[in-house]
Amino acid sequence: MNDKRKPVCLVLGAGAGIGGNTAKRFAKGGYHAVLARRSDQEGLDRTVSEIEAEGGNATGVLIDAVEDGTIEELVKSIERDIGPIEVCLFNLGAQIGNRPFFDTPHKAFELGWRMTSFALFRLAQAMLPAMIERGHGALLVTSATSAMRGNAGQHSHAAAIGGRRMLCQTLNAEFAPQGIHISHIVVDGPVDAPDTLGRLLGDKFEAYKASKGEDGVLDPAALAETYWHLAHQHRSCWSFEVDVRPWTDTPWWNDNPPSAINSASRNRE
Repeated sequence: MNDKRKPVCLVLGAGAGIGGNTAKRFAKGGYHAVLARRSDQEGLDRTVSEIEAEGGNATGVLIDAVEDGTIEELVKSIERDIGPIEVCLFNLGAQIGNRPFFDTPHKAFELGWRMTSFALFRLAQAMLPAMIERGHGALLVTSATSAMRGNAGQHSHAAAIGGRRMLCQTLNAEFAPQGIHISHIVVDGPVDAPDTLGRLLGDKFEAYKASKGEDGVLDPAALAETYWHLAHQHRSCWSFEVDVRPWTDTPWWNDNPPSAINSASRNRE
């Protein structure tokens, strides 16, 4: 199949942080960026206008990805009316904050699964057939520390994000041999995003960033370069899983403070 139209980068979860900045990066690189998010028409229009002001092509759409048929119809309409989806960033989040186990409602727990795992499953079923027919494509999936380690108060989020990681592994096992690059990106730190972290922290957001120091919070524009690189890796050296964090943060897999490590070492001697 030889489609002469401009390739599309679809971003599901196109807020002002990771999603919006990744859309800008791919538009700058020659893609038609399709930005999809659940709410905030004004913010969505603003990002699309910024892309077009820099000479790029973009389309914005509001959808509720949890509703049956919304993702499927979006994929169908893009392939029909705009161009082939060659890259997709699945960037939906489902963080409901720290909640004790017995204060986590059934609906909140289920919603986390529907947004993080089931929505990705539906997207893959709708989008991968065309990618397979073309023989190439990239599905980039934003993840979080909760996919690697569950903490108290994160029952819904950890179960949902952990399921997302396993789904990425199964998709990679089945479709990488067919030319589809699946990549799972663990964002192991706070992101400078006014409509996610900023909304959670409210008027404490700027003070929080200041407390982290220079480059102590993930810059979503810099992170967009990682997504760009992953989408364009040579297939002889594809990365399935990468993790990113500010240089001042300790990795999730080694977060014991040095004093505790030194003390443990002394106790063994």
